[in-house]
Amino acid sequence: MIRVVVVDDHPLVRQGLRSLVDQADGVTVVAEAADGERGVEAAALHEPDVVLMDLSMPGIGGVEATRRIVEADPRVRVVVLTSVPDASAVREALGAGAVGYLLKDAEPATVVAGVRAAAEGGAPLDPRAARALLPDRTGASTPDPGAAAPAAAPLAGPAAAPVAAAPGAAPGAPLVAGREAEVLHLLARGLANKQIGTQLGISERTVKAHVGSVFRRIGVADRTSAALWARDHGYGSPGGPGSPA
Repeated sequence: MIRVVVVDDHPLVRQGLRSLVDQADGVTVVAEAADGERGVEAAALHEPDVVLMDLSMPGIGGVEATRRIVEADPRVRVVVLTSVPDASAVREALGAGAVGYLLKDAEPATVVAGVRAAAEGGAPLDPRAARALLPDRTGASTPDPGAAAPAAAPLAGPAAAPVAAAPGAAPGAPLVAGREAEVLHLLARGLANKQIGTQLGISERTVKAHVGSVFRRIGVADRTSAALWARDHGYGSPGGPGSPA
């Protein structure tokens, strides 16, 4: 059973999220909190798997509450659920230790899927939040010391050599094809290794090996950076490389 704490200062939102989560198989809300400070206390008391965290709340906001929760227990997976998609908010939340960032106008099924993905080690990111982090069309991006897990420099050797892009990928993108493209596409949707394995009919160990190979090929060090790279280069979009035919 995936244990969830809901932190939001609006009673109707908390009630709606509790109803939504409790109706899902294998997921339950163990506590609610109306502000960040109480959210930190609830996380410490109930030891949830996932915390659904609003950002704008009285007193301690969602970013600071996230930081305190993760510092106290790194096993807790915080997923921000907010109406704010701008880049600074996304960077602050991820920099504080959140593993996911969803928007409140998402489909209910997307929120539940995000909770499941986070609990299984995934990084659910709303596409609009992901786009807010991407460099502009000139390729320039503003360094942010608070950003979570920045991409590593490309590795030396054959894996880092530029090659032709896969069909549908952005020009100049490294080649990620075949099974690796399928894995990257699902990773960009926020699925955890276990979920990817189930969908592709391969073992979780095999998925992990593909993920490591993809990281080396595109020169990133974590799932969030890989998901952002995938969406920027066409691998995370419907009809792009790796997507179902």
